[in-house]
Amino acid sequence: MEQSNKTNQMNANGNEYFVIKAKDNGVHVIGLTRGQDTRFHHTEKLDKGEVMIAQFTEHTSAVKVRGKAVIMTKYGIVDTEE
Repeated sequence: MEQSNKTNQMNANGNEYFVIKAKDNGVHVIGLTRGQDTRFHHTEKLDKGEVMIAQFTEHTSAVKVRGKAVIMTKYGIVDTEE
């Protein structure tokens, strides 16, 4: 029950999950910080077929995806073009 309440609270605060699936080797997923200065704070490299499930947090305001990938959110699916 406590986990369910925590999950609902996180989603209410905008901490939504999204999925990134690499269509090619070497897809870069870059997390960007919140605050006065936007900075890179985390980078992952995915190979073809790898899937990353990520979440926006109090530290992450944006994510940049570089390479051929499919990004799935509650708003829809985005297929990068490279």
